[in-house]
Amino acid sequence: MASETTVRRAAVIGLGTMGPGIAATLARTGLEVSAYDADAAKRQAAPAQFAAAAGALGVLGIPDRTAHPILVHPGLGACVAGCDLVIETVPEDIELKRRVFAEIEAVVAERCIIASDTSGLPIGQLAVGARRPERIIGMHWSNPPHLIPMIEVIPGERTAAATVEAVTAVIRRTGHRPILIRKDVPGFVENRVLYAIMRECIDLVENGVIAPADLDACVSWGIGYKLSVIGPMALLDMAGLDIYAAVSAYLNRELASRPDTAPYIRERTQRHELGLKSGRGIYEYTPESAAQLRAARAAKLIAVRKALES
Repeated sequence: MASETTVRRAAVIGLGTMGPGIAATLARTGLEVSAYDADAAKRQAAPAQFAAAAGALGVLGIPDRTAHPILVHPGLGACVAGCDLVIETVPEDIELKRRVFAEIEAVVAERCIIASDTSGLPIGQLAVGARRPERIIGMHWSNPPHLIPMIEVIPGERTAAATVEAVTAVIRRTGHRPILIRKDVPGFVENRVLYAIMRECIDLVENGVIAPADLDACVSWGIGYKLSVIGPMALLDMAGLDIYAAVSAYLNRELASRPDTAPYIRERTQRHELGLKSGRGIYEYTPESAAQLRAARAAKLIAVRKALES
């Protein structure tokens, strides 16, 4: 497997929500980075997105060791050829990801690490059919990937220890924090926690307990503000385990437990009301307001990260 000293070339496959920020973050460490997407429009839009992410990293004060411009290729094979690390960020379809893995394995050297930015598909399942499953690993970035300095590292049951070590070293090189997930469970950790929160929030809004904007304010200024400084397990100690035991004894049975997607989300999805990307979701957006919102949120995330790292 490639080690920290031998990971010199990296490729990012998929230039949708996550790919451009990942590519810009890796390039800033001095790695030679290439990128590819099957969609020509995304390939064309990528350079501006690389620049925007690089600008945000500059505001954060991340040292700029960029040695090569990010090269966008028209084909996957040319993109991954000669790479030591390939990160796929294609849509959450297990068969699609397996096909992409097969295409990558057909081109790269035996020592090349293949990482998936899947949001929660088990790595062991993704590696089914791979020629060398020991080099396949989960590398789950959080959106926006260049600003959120935490990356989950998820080994599958056949992932080699050397693969884990090499990916962890690359993450540290970016200035992000590698978080080792000890069991390859669906959703890993971040999204299991997030989706438990989202399920309860959607249930509260759907049942008329609170309006969407009020819920956002409640969570952002309540538990969100607190959890950015004090993690959940530390919060248990701060509040007192006896308090949690007493409240959870009656509250847990009242919480949302539905195993499917709520109609509140399903119906909007069917109407193609997908959020920022479509101009309407829970809220409504114009192209101008969406751009302003993205910029404002990025500025706030930068300010919060600086405060937490001080």
